[in-house]
Amino acid sequence: MEDTKFDIDQFILNENETLSHLKDKALPDISLPNKDGILLKLNRNDTFRLVIFFYSLTGNPKKKLPINWDKIPGAKGCTFENLSFRDNYEKLIELNAVPIGISTQTIEDIKEMSERLKINFDILSDSNLKCSKKLSLSTFSVSGKTYIRRSTIIVEKNIVKKIFFPILSIEKHIKEIIEWLKKN
Repeated sequence: MEDTKFDIDQFILNENETLSHLKDKALPDISLPNKDGILLKLNRNDTFRLVIFFYSLTGNPKKKLPINWDKIPGAKGCTFENLSFRDNYEKLIELNAVPIGISTQTIEDIKEMSERLKINFDILSDSNLKCSKKLSLSTFSVSGKTYIRRSTIIVEKNIVKKIFFPILSIEKHIKEIIEWLKKN
């Protein structure tokens, strides 16, 4: 039976909610599985920067979206966001940055989406909310499942240097990231 009552107010972002607690902090010991189930360690001291973008859910043509998904502020557009990172992958690499996506979707869902959309970077599964909880990320719930609100952090030598949250325009977001990387 589908939910019949839908209270949009529960999904509105609190204007005081920020991710500022992450700024200039080291990432904790976190490893998450990619589409092949291989664990990828996030806290590392590589010479390149990590552009870690968190998102709620990419749709699957063979599955229904959660009820009223398109009405939830910030929920719609995750597929477009992944495509933006894919299409700007070379620009990010030229700026010494590697994109990594993180969603609460299962490994199987991430594998399906990555192959269908030809995503050429790692998308990781935080289906157990391990990373979301350790970083105290902003989340929301629909029909008993918790999803991450869209946000992006840029990490350099394991330190969070920049936080993008809330992300108000998916279309402009990748440009904001590229501009920040050019200046910093």
